[in-house]
Amino acid sequence: MKAQEFNDGRRAHTTKLAVTAMAAMAAETVTFPIDLIKTRLQLHGESLVSSRRTSAVRVVSEILRNDGVLGLYKGLSPAIIRHMFYTPIRIVNYEFLRNFLVPADHTLSLSSKAIIGGISGVIAQVVASPADLVKVRMQADSRMVSQGLQPRYCGPFDAFNKIIRTEGVRGLWKGVLPNIQRAFLVNMGELACYDHAKRFVIDNNIANDNIYAHTLSSIMSGLSATTLSCPADVIKTRMMNQAADKQGNCKYSNSYDCLVKTVKVEGLKALWKGFFPTWARLGPWQFVFWVSYEKFRQIAGLSSF
Repeated sequence: MKAQEFNDGRRAHTTKLAVTAMAAMAAETVTFPIDLIKTRLQLHGESLVSSRRTSAVRVVSEILRNDGVLGLYKGLSPAIIRHMFYTPIRIVNYEFLRNFLVPADHTLSLSSKAIIGGISGVIAQVVASPADLVKVRMQADSRMVSQGLQPRYCGPFDAFNKIIRTEGVRGLWKGVLPNIQRAFLVNMGELACYDHAKRFVIDNNIANDNIYAHTLSSIMSGLSATTLSCPADVIKTRMMNQAADKQGNCKYSNSYDCLVKTVKVEGLKALWKGFFPTWARLGPWQFVFWVSYEKFRQIAGLSSF
């Protein structure tokens, strides 16, 4: 009997990982162009060349003019690879910890859910950080091309090889500290808020456990996650984008140095650069992810999240 229960649990766990990865890949593909725009906006102002003000519209026009429509998907491959690890680990870990602490229902406090969400995000981000690094650098490469510079990488595998060759294996985890800081904040806001908002919507008979409840919950979680994570996201993006020069020197020595220099040169508001593109991405991303994820769970015979 125990062996049967173990096998059933393992199959359910594997199914959850699979449906989470499928929903994450769908959401990432749909919203990736917005992520690219957000990254470009966050990197704007790092160089003296980028002295003039920019906007999301100007960034899109520049990408279409220089790279065409396919330029909006520059770096999609490492983004998909990242979400094959990152999202399944954080979502399944969160659900496991939540159910482990309160097996019978969803009576955990919002603060407890926030801590669980943050821890799950940190674990997942440490594993997925190399793919995140490659994604950011490939997105930044298309910006370099628009400035008449030679791109650093011709594909995700070329990027992995060159980073390991020039910066060592540890180079794949460059920016991991601001990365996990962002992951903690994002998942603290995203997972806890979605879970709590969904319970609130259902328990107060605002909507049943359906697409309406999932949509309302995803909007609220997207806003809270963006507000909490945007400063860490800006620092993470700049830390991961920098590559060592021929002398082995980098522009920023650590995340704190990056924070200080960013605020000193560009002001405090620079920490929320790309806020609206980030929110515009997280909203649709979470809508596509949570709606498809809940549907995939239903098809697979799993209970609602």
